[in-house]
Amino acid sequence: MRALTALFAIAALAATPAMAAPCKDAKGKFIKCPPAKTVPVKKAPCKDAKGKFVKCPAK
Repeated sequence: MRALTALFAIAALAATPAMAAPCKDAKGKFIKCPPAKTVPVKKAPCKDAKGKFVKCPAK
């Protein structure tokens, strides 16, 4: 049981740096990671009180 617990502890420590690995360039040097691309959010169509589609008000 102790060996199994130790194995899980070692696996957890070994996996952590892989998930948080910094970015590298083609030569293997560490560089600043590019910003994550954002996905535009689609607006839901506007509806009135009766549930019919209406033109959305300008913000």
